[in-house]
Amino acid sequence: MLSRTADSLFWLARYTERAGNVARGLGVASRMAAVSARLGAEADEWRSLVTATGGEGAFFRKYEAPTAESVVHWLVFDPDNSSGILPCIEAARRNARAVRTALTVDMWEALNDTWNHLRALPPEAMEGEKLADFLRWVRERVTLFNGAAHDTMLRNEAWRFVHLGTMLERADNTARLLDVKHHLLTAEEEGAVDYVQWQTVLRSVSALRSYQWIYRDRLNPRRIAELIILRPELPRSLMACFAEVAETLEAIALGHGGRRGECHRLAGTLQAQLRYGRIDAILEEGLHAFLTTMIERTAALGGEIDAFYIRH
Repeated sequence: MLSRTADSLFWLARYTERAGNVARGLGVASRMAAVSARLGAEADEWRSLVTATGGEGAFFRKYEAPTAESVVHWLVFDPDNSSGILPCIEAARRNARAVRTALTVDMWEALNDTWNHLRALPPEAMEGEKLADFLRWVRERVTLFNGAAHDTMLRNEAWRFVHLGTMLERADNTARLLDVKHHLLTAEEEGAVDYVQWQTVLRSVSALRSYQWIYRDRLNPRRIAELIILRPELPRSLMACFAEVAETLEAIALGHGGRRGECHRLAGTLQAQLRYGRIDAILEEGLHAFLTTMIERTAALGGEIDAFYIRH
């Protein structure tokens, strides 16, 4: 496969997954802001979301404060934010057009229809109670695209680069969302608001029902961290994501005569660290320090994949 094709497929998947992740984060922040408003801490929820998306510096250069209006505009429409929903879908579609023949009809139609609908939406579509419906629609469209890729693509190298981009982006998002709420999972005391926020952490990765199924007990911060970081059964856990990344890179390597590089070593190291990790050791080390390292190493892995397969 040409490196430019691999590049477009990889980033097509990353941008599409990022749009869905931003929609998830906005939905959770919107619900929690309503709870926090009673305590006078509504702005904290919006600030946390901006931090989780990695655009805090750029946001505050443009907006005075993290209000519902400013954050929603920043994370949905603002062309200056490459991680916003509309810019992500636009970038995904641009990459999809570059490799149109490598995609199935279902994949192209899912993405193209999403783009056509989004660009026709007025800002009023995000106001008030309409926001929740819009964010649900975005998540459904991303799920439709991912389902189309999973169900209709040949299991060839094109599919592997799409899958690789999706899983790497998902791992980064999971680490970021958990990191901005790490203090909730290491607090010594529990209050009613903490319990609600634990629920939101789980909802941000669609894991509330999964937690109840696996542990069959009331919410516990240690178990929440264990589920999202180490449990392979959860599709959005760090363990599950990096297992898929390592397996996909190995499949790509086999298709290239066994040629491997630093990206394969780093992916295998991350997978092994999570596979044999223990939550007590992670919490003793410091959850924030652990997650910060994971975010940095995920970025490094993305750079190594780019250097080995795309920019070589």
